[in-house]
Amino acid sequence: MGANTSQVSDLSENQSLRTLIGTESISDNDPFWNQLISFTFISPTSSGNSKLLEEAVIPLAKILIENNPRTGNFGALVRIFLGRTKELKISTECQDQLFIWQAHNTLFMIRCLLKVFIREMTEEELHLQFSYQERVPGSCDTGSEVLLEELMCNLVHLVVEVPLLDITYSILFEAVTTMLVLLSYQLFHKEILRDGLIYQYLMKGRCLSLTSQLVKTLLYNIIRQEKCPPPATHIFEQQSDRGGLLYGLASGVASGLWSVFALGGVGSKPGLEQEQNPLPLSNQSLLLLLVLANLTDGPNNCPNPYRQAVTCFKNTQDMSSVPTEQHHMFQINFNSLYTALCEQQRSDQATLILYTLLHQNTNMRTYMLSRTDMENLVMPILKVLYHVEDRNSHHVYMALIILLILTEEDTFNRSIHEVVLKNITWYSERSLTEISLGSLLILVVIRTIQFNMTRTRDKYLHTNCLAALANMSAQFRCLHQYAAQRIISLFALLSKKHNKILEQATQSLRGLRRADYAQDLNVIEEVIRMMLEIINSCLSNSLHHNPNLVYALLYKRELFEQFRTHPSFQDIMQNLDTVIGFFSQRLEAAGTDLSVERVQEVIMKGAQALPKDRLKVSNTHTLALRQTHTLALRQTHTHTTCPKTASR
Repeated sequence: MGANTSQVSDLSENQSLRTLIGTESISDNDPFWNQLISFTFISPTSSGNSKLLEEAVIPLAKILIENNPRTGNFGALVRIFLGRTKELKISTECQDQLFIWQAHNTLFMIRCLLKVFIREMTEEELHLQFSYQERVPGSCDTGSEVLLEELMCNLVHLVVEVPLLDITYSILFEAVTTMLVLLSYQLFHKEILRDGLIYQYLMKGRCLSLTSQLVKTLLYNIIRQEKCPPPATHIFEQQSDRGGLLYGLASGVASGLWSVFALGGVGSKPGLEQEQNPLPLSNQSLLLLLVLANLTDGPNNCPNPYRQAVTCFKNTQDMSSVPTEQHHMFQINFNSLYTALCEQQRSDQATLILYTLLHQNTNMRTYMLSRTDMENLVMPILKVLYHVEDRNSHHVYMALIILLILTEEDTFNRSIHEVVLKNITWYSERSLTEISLGSLLILVVIRTIQFNMTRTRDKYLHTNCLAALANMSAQFRCLHQYAAQRIISLFALLSKKHNKILEQATQSLRGLRRADYAQDLNVIEEVIRMMLEIINSCLSNSLHHNPNLVYALLYKRELFEQFRTHPSFQDIMQNLDTVIGFFSQRLEAAGTDLSVERVQEVIMKGAQALPKDRLKVSNTHTLALRQTHTLALRQTHTHTTCPKTASR
């Protein structure tokens, strides 16, 4: 950055930057500023190069921190930007690319410096860096105006009022990212920040009146998913003297700026779409929206206005009146938002905003559950769980919570078995040429449980996977043959693990070790009981719809023998005994050496003949809610990037 700077290695030697951070004050009216902000620096386009830029800026920013109390040059730089934002909207209408380019460069410099400032000083010290002023003739006196609040308000106005065009894309991205940088103080504090200046400006200051507009604009940025414009749309015609203000904006300046701000730890594990991000403004808008919505409520139970806006907005097609007590309410196109959410579930921040809307915005949840193309939403979530080894735990848990919320609705549990999918290429364990969405969901959740049992061994993960299956079990319909097999195979795996722990506990002579085995035994028996409840719920509520499950149950009937007399399972085994005994008798009566087709025929006829009063109707509602609450506690205490969850 700085005039005629082209690469990171040039920054420390750039004369304009040395003047900015030096010991001499620079008047707001000095021609120097035009020279400074007309730079041709090619911004990095990868996280590695972004880190190099940040490392190059740190020593320069530290010199400025030392000299700024005497020179006030940082405040002057901010005022230069504020002066240009007043005419930014007009410049956009007039297609004044030069003006927009210089305003963007100014904000880019401010943001790079702020990132170092925030890491090096307290919020009070940062406020002082804004308040220092030069003491030379010609300087502007801001009087009692708070420059930091003025910057924050101008950034909000910029995001809300400047239209998204090719020529404004980069400056809008910088505005959103600079707001994220200013809000990053929380990253350096364990306690929740309620009294900080930046927090107060957003929650109570002049920004408050733009709450709904800001949230709506960020949502539309997410919806539009605009790619960064090609560099060619931002290049000014190169001047022959190579020294004027119109000196060509180097190729790559616009397209590379988005990657400079790297939050770190956001998204999936390194290597998954991290290096090159084609949707910088959409992604940064999503991050800012999540940060704003999850700011803590103010003192005296003053609610977070941004969370209010996120939780109460309505569909543009909803003509009902707005309750007077709903503040910051606005309308947005739900169809467009739904489509965007379905398309963006590759990152954990996208999954988190989906969870937030499903859990907290009843209008959006009702709309999503009414969709007839639910597979567009569910399939990306299933892919997250299927590729569990490539995702971080936050992402996996958010995907699982979403399934729990969806499976609490009986209409969802019924409808997913009516959606038939063709050729699921990403499921590699077996070729699935035709399968219902419900059966695929069961397969993926069971695979997640088995992965967890053999790798991560997280008790909360597999119990809550089972809770999702329990929510669905009463509405299982026409289960795919492979899905039915995997249900019984999972029970077989649990049974084998139970026997192994039981054997180890019996052989153990030491009291302490034996106590450990007893605890492990209690855990595995709880999981086995959940699995039996799921099978029992399906049999008692929809046996005649699931001949494949009955077939798999009969094929592995010996697995259940050891649990018939077990005191922990006797009650739940009653229905299974009835089903196994009833169909076993009918198969014996049908003869020996029966083909698979003949066995299935006997099962289907038997399902119609079995008196319904012979099976006790099972209700897994209590089980599912209990496990959802368990997950809520787990999320609240261990996943700080997620808002507090609550069972409905």
